[in-house]
Amino acid sequence: MGTWALLLPLLVAAAQAQVCSVNKTFFEVKENTSPGLHLLDIYVPEGQQVTLGPSSTRFAFRIQGTQLFLNVTPDYEENSRLQAVLECKRDDTVVTQLRVFVSVLDANDNPPRFPFVVKVQRVPEDTKVKAVVIPETELKAQDLDRNDILFYTLQEVTPGASGFFSLVGANRPELRLDRSLDFDRWPNMTFQLLVRDTREENVEPSHTATATLVLEVQPADLRPPWFLPCTYSDGFVCIHAQYHRAVPTGHTLSGPLILHPGPIYAVDGDRGINQPIVYSIIGGNEDGLFSIDANTGNLTVTKSIPSPKTFFLLVKGEQADHARYSVTQVTVEARAAGGSPPRFPQSLYRGAVALGSGVGVAVRDAAAPSQPLRIRAQDPEFPDLNSAITYRITNNSDFRMDGEAVLTGASLVHAGVFYAEVEANNTVTSGTATAVVEVRVSEQEPTPTASPSGGSAQTSKPGTSLPKSPGPSSTLRPTAGTSGTGGGSTTVDGRPSGGPAEDRRFSVVEMAALGGVLGALLLLALIALTVLVHKHYGHRLKCCCGKALEPQPQGFDNQAFLNNPDEANWAPAPSPSSSPAPPAPPEPAPPEPKPPSPETLRRVPESPAVALDGDGPAAVRSILTKERRPEGGYKAVWFGEDIGAEADVVVLNTPASEVDGAGNEGSEGSGDEGAEVGLRGGAQRAPGSDSIYL
Repeated sequence: MGTWALLLPLLVAAAQAQVCSVNKTFFEVKENTSPGLHLLDIYVPEGQQVTLGPSSTRFAFRIQGTQLFLNVTPDYEENSRLQAVLECKRDDTVVTQLRVFVSVLDANDNPPRFPFVVKVQRVPEDTKVKAVVIPETELKAQDLDRNDILFYTLQEVTPGASGFFSLVGANRPELRLDRSLDFDRWPNMTFQLLVRDTREENVEPSHTATATLVLEVQPADLRPPWFLPCTYSDGFVCIHAQYHRAVPTGHTLSGPLILHPGPIYAVDGDRGINQPIVYSIIGGNEDGLFSIDANTGNLTVTKSIPSPKTFFLLVKGEQADHARYSVTQVTVEARAAGGSPPRFPQSLYRGAVALGSGVGVAVRDAAAPSQPLRIRAQDPEFPDLNSAITYRITNNSDFRMDGEAVLTGASLVHAGVFYAEVEANNTVTSGTATAVVEVRVSEQEPTPTASPSGGSAQTSKPGTSLPKSPGPSSTLRPTAGTSGTGGGSTTVDGRPSGGPAEDRRFSVVEMAALGGVLGALLLLALIALTVLVHKHYGHRLKCCCGKALEPQPQGFDNQAFLNNPDEANWAPAPSPSSSPAPPAPPEPAPPEPKPPSPETLRRVPESPAVALDGDGPAAVRSILTKERRPEGGYKAVWFGEDIGAEADVVVLNTPASEVDGAGNEGSEGSGDEGAEVGLRGGAQRAPGSDSIYL
């Protein structure tokens, strides 16, 4: 027994040496691996050949010598497992058969795909919130990579639509309603559905796909009819209008009542459905006095109301499909007619008509020549009686009334301005009112010309006169100044009308040439004026400019006072410059001395002041000077702009003779500077005293 145990491995090895063998029979290959991959080596005994058996995967392998190669690019989606059957033959006899398996590993190489490109889904307006609008099976994308997990994202295309719909989860593409729909505001919404086969966007490889979702909101019958105008409305709720009107007693009105704030009118609250509305009176119609049109809602009075009374009518507006209805109230107050006359909105109406118009031609409105002139009066108490008002012209046979329109009553052969009185008569209350119509008859249809301010301008030409508006009962005929005959008659500018009006007008080119010539003449005139001003007044302008550029002391009138602002400086001031100054013409002295105004105190005069005669008791002389005189009894007074606020009057107790002498000496040869000091400060001697008041 022990001997056989030792011989068994030797016998097995000897047997293996007589058959084909391989080292490995199972391989794993990634998807999309390039063909020609070497898989294994085959041991083939002498005298045998190895081939691929018929049960091998077709075209997947090839044997080259004793080596097995992968012959195709493996695709997990087509075949996830490949098999190679190796047959070792001696002549035609199969000696050994080996099986080699290749497992293909899946790779993310296929993008996901939606079963649609654009999906249109109709959603009823009354869909409950949190309800699933589109199930997952209709929105799920397909990925050939079997192990991929898809992630979905819903992106809005219509601004604000993301608040209405959302996905149940990132991996569950169920579309859910999150907010109540409103057909009037959001009739349709568009979204983009995005799918990705990786959790993160920046992962490689990663594939995405998109599809479009269009959600059309279908209107639902949610709201009853609304009586307009709504006193309050937010798009969902309408507080219905209530109508009222006053009617006269004892009169039968032929037309529908004119109600306030408007006629009875209701619309379907669901505009998308917009069902027709049927009207009816369900209460308050005593003795059948009122009737309402079922289709239009016009309310009429079937017979006269004998006595004053107030009626409260309940009017029902119901949808034609009888799904919903609403009720409103109409208040009709019957009261005695006061007989108030009708009123015209304006007292004067203006119209125009072409010269030579025949009978029955409508007069055009002067403000809007394309529209006929219409004259309408209103009853201030009962607007329903407006239809009972008739019109006629009382004082002019050339025109007549046809309802509210003004027509010609005869052929118009004379140009001019004609006036007519229109009388409005209320056939129910017998009230009357009048207005004046001004009709301008011209050779051609007038065209409205407006001034820049919006009004019309009229210019009186030689040989013409503008007529005045007559009273209500007066009649005006065209005069020699306002009318004329055709042919060679005199026009408004006094020239004979020998040709058409277009011959007397200028073209745009002619007006442009005229404007250019006038502009050139104006430019030449301005240049000549500038040269003359510079020639005659140039030296004055230079003088004024030179003085304006000199620096002025800040806060003091005398520069010597700037040395010490706290103490008076009695040292003599430097003498004025001897440079000649340009002479200025002296101005005539005023007849009477006047106290200097604040503006005069601040202004630098151009001419020296003329001292008044000192013989009189009220003579004024300048006591200011810039030089210190050696004579005895001389007094110098210095002023600063900040001194006037502390003292109003300074009294100098000195003899009048000294003051006069100092004044005469100080005023001599002072020039412009002396005049400046004289105007800024003056001395007046009080009668009968030796004091001088400043």
